[in-house]
Amino acid sequence: MYSVYMLTNKNHTVLYVGVTSNLPGRIYQHQNELVKGFTARYKVHKLVYYETCDNAYDAIARENN
Repeated sequence: MYSVYMLTNKNHTVLYVGVTSNLPGRIYQHQNELVKGFTARYKVHKLVYYETCDNAYDAIARENN
């Protein structure tokens, strides 16, 4: 199972959309800034939405919509 998810920052001024096969683990990485990049730079740590997909192709297609 794959998840498409949306994160925002404390002030709700930045939006990030991603795809993962391990949503709890990926959110943990974002919130603890374990991967340096966009979400760490802009403090994008708050999960605001997610949905699940049966496969990676559907999840990526949904991410791009």
